[in-house]
Amino acid sequence: MKAIVYHRHGPPEVLQLEEIPNPVPLDDQVLIRVLAAGLNPLDWRLMRAPLWFTAILRAFTHEKVSRPGVDVAGIVEATGTRVTRFKPGDGVFGTCKGSCAEYACTSESELALKPANITFDQAAAVPVAAFTALQGLRNHGGVRPGQKVLIVGAAGGVGTFAVQIARWLGAQVTAVCSTRNLDLVRSLGATHVIDYTHQDFTRSTERYDVILDLIADRSVRACVHVLTPEGIYVAAGAPKGMFRLLVGLLTMRVLPWFVSQRTTFFMAKRRAEDLKLIGELMESGHVVPVIDQAWPLNETAQAIRYLEQGHARGKVVIHV
Repeated sequence: MKAIVYHRHGPPEVLQLEEIPNPVPLDDQVLIRVLAAGLNPLDWRLMRAPLWFTAILRAFTHEKVSRPGVDVAGIVEATGTRVTRFKPGDGVFGTCKGSCAEYACTSESELALKPANITFDQAAAVPVAAFTALQGLRNHGGVRPGQKVLIVGAAGGVGTFAVQIARWLGAQVTAVCSTRNLDLVRSLGATHVIDYTHQDFTRSTERYDVILDLIADRSVRACVHVLTPEGIYVAAGAPKGMFRLLVGLLTMRVLPWFVSQRTTFFMAKRRAEDLKLIGELMESGHVVPVIDQAWPLNETAQAIRYLEQGHARGKVVIHV
């Protein structure tokens, strides 16, 4: 099969389209004929990671990361002997390893049936971004009906899901984005919009119950300033640069000693029940994936370079 691989770390040019053996599913796994793969910032960050970081990662996971792609959508080609939820021919979406390829294997617990009303490209855009939005708002932000929620980075891959999920949770949504994306986030359900090129939301007189920060380019202290006294600041996007990341994490540890608001940073977890819920939200029309561009498999390097620039509207997808 054809797959995107890299043998050394570096810029997108290290990615190569190569012929490798087809994967064989284990007893509890599903073999997927991949029709689309979704890209995430983690793909290019791992690709560019220094050797010391990848050595630590391998020590904990016992795996070498050499193929991009976690989000996947496609057709079930074969199943292991213990698989009970899927059969050949089923359309599925979920997570796997190395989805930028013609075939991929993953556990049946990592998959859900694709809703009939969305395309495979749309389905591939969903898992990691929607997990992050749902868990950030519901699990870590505790969003309740009637609350005021501020979403920073509302036009990005996670942000477009977050606006829709926050509305589904009953919140009043204020979206922060650039000028060209104001109409997009309004169409997704944002009640109010803030154009960050003209207004600094940290200087606003408005107060929010929950802030979901997907950019993390402002100080945590400044963001907490626009929270209600019992508000919650949730960060899900790691800032560029190790120093800024460490400063942000340290601030979130120390700041709650002096203020009443809560601050937290999290990384999304793959949960079968959350994937099923997201599928139901798409099927009911409450959530519609937003795709910026779909690139062919042999142009994965260009797609990742575009994603690195940080200006994608919604998700970037590889159409296999």
